[in-house]
Amino acid sequence: MFAPSLLYKDDNILVINKPAGLPVHAGSGGGENLEDYFHDFQFDAKHLPHLAHRLDRDTSGCLILGRTKQSLRILGKMFEQKRIHKHYWALVEGVPVDAHGCIDKPLAKITADKRRWHMKVDANGQSAITHYKVMGTKDGLTWLELAPKTGRTHQLRVHCAEMGWPIIGDIFYGDAQDTRPLMLHARSLRIPYPGLAAPIIVEAPPPPSFLEMLHRIKPNA
Repeated sequence: MFAPSLLYKDDNILVINKPAGLPVHAGSGGGENLEDYFHDFQFDAKHLPHLAHRLDRDTSGCLILGRTKQSLRILGKMFEQKRIHKHYWALVEGVPVDAHGCIDKPLAKITADKRRWHMKVDANGQSAITHYKVMGTKDGLTWLELAPKTGRTHQLRVHCAEMGWPIIGDIFYGDAQDTRPLMLHARSLRIPYPGLAAPIIVEAPPPPSFLEMLHRIKPNA
């Protein structure tokens, strides 16, 4: 496993590239987690940074940390107001009929146990909306760009599986026998942080396992 790396830094926030396989918090059994590395990202601040949002254990890519209590409050409100735009890359089994579209399927938790959260599409669940764009296809595999407009647990994984194109490596919502890494990467963030002349735009390079599969897919013109 690779250590997290710094993508962006200012007085208020950090953006790091979280490795796949590294949980953001320690589980009930302990073990290595992202918070173990926060001392490496303290720099000249008085306090350690804190998570402004989360990524699943097996999802890699852009993750925001707040450096002060005030910045965490601001970021929390920005996420609540859907002002921070996130784009993910996913490699999926199957090919969407349409080159782009919107998945609007409410989601509900099957269990309330945070250690074993599992989601399902449920008409009575919380609103969950994902925009997608086909970036390329080859031999039954598709490279998707995903832009979630809501931030439900496992939203992208459930939505892709429900549409008939499960994310490669997703043993919970796709093929339980798939031994490949989860091919879901938080590719970029756009953060219109107050007081800055322009929005912060950050991109995270995909991990080697993702790039290896991505090179097999022909990009769309």
